Amino acid sequence: MNPFSYTRVATVQEATALAANEGYRLLGGGTNLVDLMRKGVEHPVTLVDVTRLSDEITGTDGGGLMIGAAVRNTALAAHPLVRDRFPVLSRAILAGASAQIRNMATVAGNIMQRTRCAYFNDAAASRCNRRAPGSGCDARDGFNRYHAIIGGSSACVATHPSDMCVALVALDARVHLQGPEGGRIVALSDFHLLPGDTPHVETVLAPGEVITAVEIPPVPVAARSGYRKVRERASYAFALVSVAACVRAEGDVITDLRLAFGGVAPRPWRALRAEGALIGAPFSTERVRAAVALEFSEAEPLSGNGFKLELAGRTAAAVLAELTGLPG
Repeated sequence: MNPFSYTRVATVQEATALAANEGYRLLGGGTNLVDLMRKGVEHPVTLVDVTRLSDEITGTDGGGLMIGAAVRNTALAAHPLVRDRFPVLSRAILAGASAQIRNMATVAGNIMQRTRCAYFNDAAASRCNRRAPGSGCDARDGFNRYHAIIGGSSACVATHPSDMCVALVALDARVHLQGPEGGRIVALSDFHLLPGDTPHVETVLAPGEVITAVEIPPVPVAARSGYRKVRERASYAFALVSVAACVRAEGDVITDLRLAFGGVAPRPWRALRAEGALIGAPFSTERVRAAVALEFSEAEPLSGNGFKLELAGRTAAAVLAELTGLPG
């Protein structure tokens, strides 16, 4: 690990002033950044501790939620308003990492975490365009079981590792940003960028911008919601495929639906085409699997991960059957 300096800020203004400096990195819980520093992937000059920024969770008019950037993952998952209004978010957070990591990790840090691609993490021996632009991508022809089936490019096929973000995308969450030019709000579904030819540019953050809060609008359908994560082992593993769903049904007809996938793309994947195919139609597992196939009709599986197409359809069908209580 290279030498670095450390400073702690108490205001958003201090954070934005320092974040604009080259080599300065914001530090929340450090559960991802410090790990990457140890591996030689990250080489910050200065760590800027932002854990004194807002850690409040407040309800908004109509039943929404405002979540401070420094809220710990454990606190968010356990909050009564989250468990009551947005159970999908609580379940997604509890599906991620260990209790110790959730106790340290912050909401903003979870959003900003970088991929767990083994080639990205192997700074000593592997080529990775995300880590070293123009060096190549060893994952495409390597061990790619965990990699993207949609949204990737010839330059990068890494997946975004967050469970929390999958639920937030399904909930139409918005990220509040503050920078030298003022504040702005970005839909979380637009916050993470697809790799294209520039996989090292991972988000829409401008120089000096910091995340100040995450806002969830009122989502009445989220009262009946859930999250399922399919992984190689029961705990401490990243998703092969995950599904976040919020659903309302009248009789056997789906009348409202939010659906998002993790483990399949470089960013949390909102399944708008599948939603459109299912809303207004009678529920059946066959119909759900067909809608998911439509969603991934442009997928380009790699040599080791074609099974994700079938797994995504089966998992979505199982989640919706459980939430609606309807027979398949």
